[in-house]
Amino acid sequence: MNKTIKLALHGGVPARSRPLPPNFPGAVVMGTEEIEAAKRVIEAQSPFRYYGAQPQYAVRQLEQQIAGTIGVPYVLGISSGTAALIAALRAISIGYGDKVIVPANTFVATAGAVICCNAVPVFADIDDTLNISPEALEHAIDDEVKAVIVVPILGVPCDMDPIMEVARRYNIRVIEDVAQSCGVTYKGSYQGTIGDMGTFSFQMNKIITAGEGGAVMTRNAAWFERAVRYHDQGAFREKQWYGIDSIDEESEFAGQNYRMSDIIGGIMLEQWNKLQGLIVNMRRTHHDIRQMLTNQLPELQLRRSPDEAGDLGSNLGIILPDSVVANRFIEALHAENIQGHVLYRGQPIYKLPRIFEQRTVEKDNFPFNYPFRNPVRYRDGMCPNAESLIPRTVFVPISPILKPIDGEEIAEGIYKVFRAICSGNA
Repeated sequence: MNKTIKLALHGGVPARSRPLPPNFPGAVVMGTEEIEAAKRVIEAQSPFRYYGAQPQYAVRQLEQQIAGTIGVPYVLGISSGTAALIAALRAISIGYGDKVIVPANTFVATAGAVICCNAVPVFADIDDTLNISPEALEHAIDDEVKAVIVVPILGVPCDMDPIMEVARRYNIRVIEDVAQSCGVTYKGSYQGTIGDMGTFSFQMNKIITAGEGGAVMTRNAAWFERAVRYHDQGAFREKQWYGIDSIDEESEFAGQNYRMSDIIGGIMLEQWNKLQGLIVNMRRTHHDIRQMLTNQLPELQLRRSPDEAGDLGSNLGIILPDSVVANRFIEALHAENIQGHVLYRGQPIYKLPRIFEQRTVEKDNFPFNYPFRNPVRYRDGMCPNAESLIPRTVFVPISPILKPIDGEEIAEGIYKVFRAICSGNA
């Protein structure tokens, strides 16, 4: 590894001669397979999943493929990751008067989905995995909490054993929001299959993508039927396909339209078939970079994983002393033609004004107007680990199309920048 300290930011030679690929893992491997899949549906003049001139049933095939891979009986293709969360929450009967625990480090959709279900998010702190802390989860529980949403952020699994132990002890449901980490595993099980419900997102930034889309998964037939009905305005059109004896008609309810189109289903079927190859490539590059950095920079603090064998390898997390150093680190990395960023503008999600100030479109501050015995208030400092770690953790995305030389150059650039910035020579 090159030991030179002079940064490209200061006129040195960049570690890389050209920028890295854009951080869209699934999109950068799109090709003729996805084109042909969309073409088949369009030529059949049948983009609606349930019927048409010549239905292709691509969404149904996608659901079957996902279910077979991850090992659950019930999977529902849906219009987005947010819709998946809402349908999952509705499936387990979350509504007005309920609290749902959400990690402080997540995308706004996790908390927003809770609010859209007329419930109120309660935030739990994180640990050095950058995921929800099992200890903080337990501290956030009161008798008005009905569920927790856990989020494996950027390719590292949540520590599910202690999380599930806490949830079962307090009789709360567990939803796994696997939007950013499709394919991540924990002790050999796919995240999304360990808790009560799981969700994927297929939005543009995600591991595999059709621009938008998502999925809901569960082992519980009754909850699955509720999710299907909620996403299709109360209907359950394919009961026989799923092998479910339907609830009686008097138990039906009004729902939304969160249906996935068959064009999206066709594209996602091809993306799903590429997922394992993407993971193999990302894990290899991630492992190589970590190994080089560990050998050369033993003092470098990397993000911890509760199960490194299950990591996707989609992002390298570097924990720095403070946010000032992190911002300088990112600036210097960019000059070396290496991407780097902090999550969510360096803040826990509850710091967003619309969450912090509990703004909704409804009358009378609904659903925050519920007379909880323990009122929900958000304040600075309520999740100190999140407020400390998020602004000083730099993520370097690892593209699935990188070659070994790219990993070497990324490691060299990180080495240069760390030595310069953290030794005070920059």
